[in-house]
Amino acid sequence: MCWLDCASRAPVSNGLHTTGAVRASEIAALVDGRLEGRGDPELTGVAPLDRAGPTELSLLSHPRYAAQVASTKAGALLVDATLADRLDGRLPAILVKNAQRAMAQILPRLYPEEKPKPGIHPTALIAPDATIGADVSVGAYAHVGSGAHIGERVRIGAFTDVGANCTLAEDVVIHPHVTLYPGVRIGARSIVHSGARLGVEGFGYAWDGTAHRKVPQVGGCVIGADVEIGANVTIDRGSIGDTEIGDDVKIDNLVHIGHNVRVGPHTIIIAQVGISGSTRIGAGVTLAGQVGVAGHLTIGDRATVAAQGGVFGDLEGGITYSGYPARPHREALRAQAALFRLPRLMDRIRALERAIFGKEQGSE
Repeated sequence: MCWLDCASRAPVSNGLHTTGAVRASEIAALVDGRLEGRGDPELTGVAPLDRAGPTELSLLSHPRYAAQVASTKAGALLVDATLADRLDGRLPAILVKNAQRAMAQILPRLYPEEKPKPGIHPTALIAPDATIGADVSVGAYAHVGSGAHIGERVRIGAFTDVGANCTLAEDVVIHPHVTLYPGVRIGARSIVHSGARLGVEGFGYAWDGTAHRKVPQVGGCVIGADVEIGANVTIDRGSIGDTEIGDDVKIDNLVHIGHNVRVGPHTIIIAQVGISGSTRIGAGVTLAGQVGVAGHLTIGDRATVAAQGGVFGDLEGGITYSGYPARPHREALRAQAALFRLPRLMDRIRALERAIFGKEQGSE
């Protein structure tokens, strides 16, 4: 039984709770789309073209998947208007300017988030001097430390540890098994997913001639508003001063951000990125999967670093970089192409050496 008096259970599709059947015409109206083709089916969920059933909506937003339209069993399609000529008229289709963006509007309608009712689980441990706002929910075995301030409508998942003097602004969502070290501040409407560790002591040591001596990390960890932090992300506290994550930053799973890093607003950081200490990331930057960034660097506003890029120097804003070390993308492509040509070039050099010097004197 749900201890928080969860809302009554709706029909289940793909393991998620749905609102029940929604007409294709209603979805079209929701996204400013145009419904074409025969019929106006009731839809209960979404699925890929090759897996969708007759009560599910599927998506066509890339020509790569157009061949699957002929065999899909979906009840209706959500289609980029630029791909309308790939349809055969067999299924109802909702035509929109941007199918990916429209799907972002549709999913909350078909799969509304099931929010717990306010309440504190009897096994939760709340410090007597913690401040708890209105309509807060705290899950089983969660802990809220001394001096913490929890804003209105905050949700704290089971087994989460909110350290002493942490501040969570209104509507923050902390999923189960999160650890907030003391003094972490999180802005309004931010989301922290399971397993994240925020405000961890930074990796600071000083060699004294005989051993590595730990340098106390006395700074803070400040997370802005509307930030989303993925599962198993680690963000260090500052050594002196704060580690800062700007408003509307989106961080994917398995990212590590070192001490005193500052990340500008609207930046996207994708899985398995590592950012070393004291680096400055500008606004609107994209760091693709497995990018590594050395310490004490600056990456300018709106720069993009492609997957597995290695950043060892400052990067100007507004440019796409790739490679190891990261360089402007076209330059990196030329360098890679030259590298791939090396075996053939070596063969040609050896052939020329044999032609000039003879087989016996040909160099290796």
